[in-house]
Amino acid sequence: MWQQREADQLHVIDEPTLAATGQDGLTVVTPKGDWTAAFARELEALVGARTAAPTSPPARIDMKGVGRLDTYGAWLIVRLARVLGSPGAPADIADIPEHFSALMAEMGATNRTPVEQPPRTNVLTDGLAAVGRSVADLARESLVFTNMLGAVCLSLLGVVLRPRQFRLISAVHHIDRVAWQAVPIVLLITFLIGGIVAQQGFFHFRKFGADEYVVDMVGILVLRELGVLIVAIMVAGRSGSSYTAELGSMKMREEIDALRTMGIDPVNVLLLPRILALVIGLPLLTFLGSMAALYGGGLVAWLYGGMSPEIFIARLKDAISVTHFKVGMIKAPFMALAIGVVACVEGLKVQGSAESLGLQTTNSVVKSIFLVILLDGLFAIFFASIGM
Repeated sequence: MWQQREADQLHVIDEPTLAATGQDGLTVVTPKGDWTAAFARELEALVGARTAAPTSPPARIDMKGVGRLDTYGAWLIVRLARVLGSPGAPADIADIPEHFSALMAEMGATNRTPVEQPPRTNVLTDGLAAVGRSVADLARESLVFTNMLGAVCLSLLGVVLRPRQFRLISAVHHIDRVAWQAVPIVLLITFLIGGIVAQQGFFHFRKFGADEYVVDMVGILVLRELGVLIVAIMVAGRSGSSYTAELGSMKMREEIDALRTMGIDPVNVLLLPRILALVIGLPLLTFLGSMAALYGGGLVAWLYGGMSPEIFIARLKDAISVTHFKVGMIKAPFMALAIGVVACVEGLKVQGSAESLGLQTTNSVVKSIFLVILLDGLFAIFFASIGM
């Protein structure tokens, strides 16, 4: 080692050169001097000029004139050999000094596999493949959703048979978070929605002299559709995402695995209280939100439409019935169940990274809102078929 270092110190710096001669139909390329990274710019120019010049195989590279060599220079020589040779058969590298042989062998073994060409694509087949993958993903997601729903139902059955297993304090805590703490924002949003619907109704119905039908529209639309739908979407974005984030954080910290190790069913401890809180809290929020929307509609009818509160209430009594109220309230528990199950499923899918937590939280909100709207449409068809 000391002798090599001393030899390097005594070595005179020799700028690299690259010459080519013809011998008996063979092109001999002779690199000389120091082929190191210190002469990177000169070496790139030499190799570039040599590869640009027309050279027909066979060719050979004679390395006996190379004074110093590092990884950079060795790679350039190997690249030159591959360019000068034929495809799959690089030019011969001869007269390699013994102390450079290991480095040249290592460089010659790199990047030997040819670059795979990307397969040619067809728009039609790619589209069909994407549709097939989407259908398969939908079937898999439906199976996971059904599995979780069954697990929650079995857990609920076990609580009915053994009530002492039910975690009442946890359920009350989640009802407070889902329902009571959400009352202000729900009242505000539904009040504004009711007022906006009434204002638009007066603006357009007045052209036909049908102001009184605005009350019918607001009452029926709020009680049957808008009240429960707006509240369910808000709960999906507020509480569903919270459930997914909480369960995902527990999954990342392996707390759920710890519960299973201790013989405790996470469905009984974590999932059932949360889902029951949603099933109880969403109908209550739907009732409060519907009343706030009707109040907002009445206020706009008074201030904007010139309709007195007495006339609004009298018209509202004639326009709506208990059936409209029941239609909206029946939807609420089913939407809450869908939101809770989706939130729990997505929370348990979280892996060990913050990116996965954010992705599953987003998926939870999107899927919950989609299911809420889908359920609303299915219920609309069902109630229309039975005359409600």
